[in-house]
Amino acid sequence: YTILSKVHSDRNVYPSAGVLFVHVLEREYFKGEFPPYPKPGEISNDPITFNTNLMGYPDRPGWLRYIQRTPYSDGVLYGSPTLENVGKPTIIEITAYNRRTFETARHNLIINIMSAEDFPLPYQAEFFIRNMNVEEMLASEVLGDFLGAVKNVWQPERLNAINITSALDRGGRVPLPINDMKEGVYVMVGADVPFSSCLREVENPQNQLRCSQEMEPLITCDKKFRTQFHIDWCKISLVDNTKQVSTFQEVIRGEGILPDGGEYKPPSDTLKSRDYYSDFLITLAVPSAVALVLFLILAYIMCCRREGVEKRNMQTPDIQLVHHSAIQKSTKELRDMSKNREIAWPLSTLPVFHPVTGEIVPPLHADAYDNTSMPLMQTQQ
Repeated sequence: YTILSKVHSDRNVYPSAGVLFVHVLEREYFKGEFPPYPKPGEISNDPITFNTNLMGYPDRPGWLRYIQRTPYSDGVLYGSPTLENVGKPTIIEITAYNRRTFETARHNLIINIMSAEDFPLPYQAEFFIRNMNVEEMLASEVLGDFLGAVKNVWQPERLNAINITSALDRGGRVPLPINDMKEGVYVMVGADVPFSSCLREVENPQNQLRCSQEMEPLITCDKKFRTQFHIDWCKISLVDNTKQVSTFQEVIRGEGILPDGGEYKPPSDTLKSRDYYSDFLITLAVPSAVALVLFLILAYIMCCRREGVEKRNMQTPDIQLVHHSAIQKSTKELRDMSKNREIAWPLSTLPVFHPVTGEIVPPLHADAYDNTSMPLMQTQQ
């Protein structure tokens, strides 16, 4: 295969800082650069993937994310620009790969970040939507429906989507491929008016208790979202930037001259030799001496303080010694008798009939069976 590369003209976009930026990489835009299928009349549906990176770097800026589920779906660049990038054009190199012909097409996306009015919006709320994936939420009509529902609940004059984050980027788990389960997505919006009473209901003690028990809180305005969006109200986050106290401390820069600390006195070239004899006594000699004393005490107790059998017998009453001796003699006598006792052979060794001829087969130990003098059990007799 011949690998070709074609470059498109640059595209310029002008997002605002602190406002969600979404740019769709449409596969239809790049299909014209790749040859169609060999058969005439067929619709070209080649698998196309995209690679995005900041010009001169292997990856994208930290605020910019990219997602593409399959080679047959469009790619999406999304993120929330920061004030640090205002006025600095960000050039993103976009390379499209045709997975059938191994051809590539490339063009540059120039992002000119503009400063937004009233940035940042003082009141910010982050919602967790359980029945959506991030690429579904980035669609303009779906995001518009969500912002419309939030506007009906909040009633602000200005409402902007600040950021969208997949639940997987927050440590969430990949859902099981059953019942059309979704990953979930976090959507942060900002407004210029305080939070409505409906959004404040999640802070009630009753709802907080229900959330701690993993139960759904009772929110009056949930029905305005439930038709399309399933919101986890226990994970909603309300941030009021007007009440936050700034911890920034202004740095007072001096003249760059260190205070006079006197004349510098370096250490002398000749160093005195150090005596380690005392350290040796403390670390080795003293523990060794203590261990030796303990060893001698233990040896005296174990070897020199033993009572012995004679002393034990002298302190024991005679009647106990007689009983103990009688028990030992009886035990020895029983053991000797058990060794000399003859054991009867089991019933399995008695004569049996041959299965073919019908003749009586002698036992395996006939001699021993005949010489049995006393059976162990009466039932065997």
